[in-house]
Amino acid sequence: MIAAIGFVALVGAAGFRATPGALVEPLKQEFGWSSGVIGLAMSVNLALYGVTAPFAAALMERFGVRKVTAGAMTLIALGSGLTVFMTSAWQLVMLWGVLVGLGAGSISLGFVATIGTRWFVKRQGLVTGILSAGGATGSLIFLPLVASLTESSGGWRTAAIVVSLVALATVPLILLFFREHPADLGIPPYGGDEIVPAPVPTGSAARLAVDGLKQAAKTRTFWLLAVGFAICGATTNGLVATHFIPAAHDHGMPTVTAAGLLAMIGIFDLIGTILSGWLSDRVDSRILLAVYYVLRGLSLLVLPSLFSEEITGPMVIFVIFYGMDFIATVPPTVALCREHFGMSAGIVFGWVFACHQLGAAFAATAAGVTRDSFGDYAPAWYVAGVLSVGAALLSMRIKRVPVESEPEAPAVPVPDLLPEEAHS
Repeated sequence: MIAAIGFVALVGAAGFRATPGALVEPLKQEFGWSSGVIGLAMSVNLALYGVTAPFAAALMERFGVRKVTAGAMTLIALGSGLTVFMTSAWQLVMLWGVLVGLGAGSISLGFVATIGTRWFVKRQGLVTGILSAGGATGSLIFLPLVASLTESSGGWRTAAIVVSLVALATVPLILLFFREHPADLGIPPYGGDEIVPAPVPTGSAARLAVDGLKQAAKTRTFWLLAVGFAICGATTNGLVATHFIPAAHDHGMPTVTAAGLLAMIGIFDLIGTILSGWLSDRVDSRILLAVYYVLRGLSLLVLPSLFSEEITGPMVIFVIFYGMDFIATVPPTVALCREHFGMSAGIVFGWVFACHQLGAAFAATAAGVTRDSFGDYAPAWYVAGVLSVGAALLSMRIKRVPVESEPEAPAVPVPDLLPEEAHS
């Protein structure tokens, strides 16, 4: 039940955050804003989506997942609903960038790590894969719906209102049915033998998050994961999720058709990420990451030659291939955080994910500027392909932790997160 509710929340939050990808052309036509200006709003969104994650994970430790998640959905509803009144580009930055970015960032992949660590002993990789797929798939499956709504009589404003209402509708579901810890229901985590007492909240959420960064930053593993995941964000959320539709439109493909291709990427991402979660329970996560990054790089290098007015066979092959790989990197990255940082994995992964989104934010703006400067997105695809291969090399430099060894360094002093007897 907890995993299912988390899946719904992640699908919704990711979908709401990503909908501006289908609004680029309508906003350019109505307001005359450039790709770079709209890309800036999306960059703010992506950056806050990532930077919020570690603080949201700490807030969940301090005040509870249920309150934080419900508040986040409310922010998303406000940010989306108020856009119908905007008249200037700075308002787009504040609403879609700041409010929706903060809300969606509070229900991001740090949320995934928190649920997986608290509620599951066995099948952690599989559950992480399912929840991660929900987050990525939601952002892509929502795009065709939003694109269709923008072409309706109400235009993009109809899409913004629908997003706002759907976000509000999820709040009662979260408040009524979500629970914080297995101990609240008198049960052990899935696959566990003992009931783990719920931790007593201590210290401020900000201190937990900052201390987590200070401790993790002392380790080489953290930086290898962070830089690799920054490249991951640049080559997925920042580039493909944001600029695939306008890039396809540049080659004569209708917006709704291009959004449909992104939805197909989302469907195959669901399959690929769940499979990746299953594999991360069985295969060295470093090897998985290296393989995923290399395959992604190769697919991005050939993408510029595949765009055309209609959907072709090679483009369908790209959609399947890239979709299977889109967020497959998340389960092995979470697994490596868990191996090296123990029960602090949620907060540490929050910081790693923050780097993911900073990379995405940079790529969103850089790709828009590239399009404005060269009249084509091709240079952005080529750079992304080369960077992906570099991320594979970084992944292989992470040291493997023997099964019986202790985590490399706890990101937060254990008593701040769990009672001593629970840790033992």
